[in-house]
Amino acid sequence: MELKRVVVTGLGALTPIGNTKDEYWEGLVSGKSGAAPITYYDTEKFKTKFACELKNFNATDFIDRKLASRMDKFTQYAMVAADEAIADAKLDLDSMNKLRVGVIWGAGIGGLETFQDEVLNFAKGDGTPRFNPFFIPKMIADIAPGNISIKYGFMGPNYTTVSACASSANAMFDALNSIRLGHCDVVVTGGSEAAVTIAGMGGFNAMHALSTRNESPETASRPFDATRDGFVLGEGAGAIILEEYEYAKARGAKIYAEFVGGGLSSDAYHMTAPHPEGRGVVAVMKNCLENAGLKPEDVDHINTHGTSTPLGDVAELKAISEVFGSHAKSININSTKSMTGHLLGAAGAIEAISAILAMEHGIVPPTINHTTVDENIDPELNLTLNKAQKRDIKVAMSNTFGFGGHNACVLFKKLD
Repeated sequence: MELKRVVVTGLGALTPIGNTKDEYWEGLVSGKSGAAPITYYDTEKFKTKFACELKNFNATDFIDRKLASRMDKFTQYAMVAADEAIADAKLDLDSMNKLRVGVIWGAGIGGLETFQDEVLNFAKGDGTPRFNPFFIPKMIADIAPGNISIKYGFMGPNYTTVSACASSANAMFDALNSIRLGHCDVVVTGGSEAAVTIAGMGGFNAMHALSTRNESPETASRPFDATRDGFVLGEGAGAIILEEYEYAKARGAKIYAEFVGGGLSSDAYHMTAPHPEGRGVVAVMKNCLENAGLKPEDVDHINTHGTSTPLGDVAELKAISEVFGSHAKSININSTKSMTGHLLGAAGAIEAISAILAMEHGIVPPTINHTTVDENIDPELNLTLNKAQKRDIKVAMSNTFGFGGHNACVLFKKLD
């Protein structure tokens, strides 16, 4: 069967550097850091005392107070980003066939704060199991798309993909295929995460994954820099409206880009460390290019996974050099995690949005905080260091990888 074409018609972003897609884009282009001391709890005894929290965000500005109280933060974030994307796409909610509208979401962890608080409250008690009746519905990772579908009456496929930090890129690929294969006309996709919590920070600190640059949080996320010492945890959500091309064209929708392909792979190597030669990353980018029907030399821009970890950054860039050969030196490579921190399961969505907007505006956001060259990284690669660069982008790729060796890659193209 002939696969249907899929396009992007709506975007929504709730990030540490901007609470709308436009604010997010302004933050990216200006090289804004979202890292700051944590305000959610007392960090005195924690190794890492900072993160990329949302700024000036109050869920009840967007969601009914009673309803918001029945949602974990990761669901609140999902609702706000999805609302923006749906409004941006100008979907005709009254006339569309909602049986053919899906919600396929990504979350690496889900309701961590809800789980943490309920267990801590139980531990303080006398052993009587007194739990909030909304404990389970607030916590489970699939509840975010469930709530989006309930609000809008979307009755197509509805589920969450969980592949650690690759979760929302995984969700986007599933959404792409749901439309390609004719199962849906429209899919709301993306991801959300809210892990800046006692348990989240404590757990990542215990495995020595986080930067401990407490004296200078705003410069702590420094992908590709020789002095990088771990990632900075972020939170938020990204939402993308995907539509079948003819469906979008018939209703006169604004089209940001065509979603031309995706790829998945596994490192099959280690629970948390990447393969040192990036074998799984090589495979996922090759899979993505093949799925999209494109050649390596077609790619103009890659938003890397680029977490600012000593092993991961080098492995990914080695893989890019292997897949793209001499053309790798002509690609604008960046890591927007230098500004947003690592949004875990939501990373793929907000980074795909960055790649799409970079294509629309002809500007590649910078990789900030780079001061020291890493001798293990090819100096001829253009890592878009410290300042945004103008670039006519026809094809943009976004990489996302997760603990467990999960790799996901997505490709967007300017519409012909």
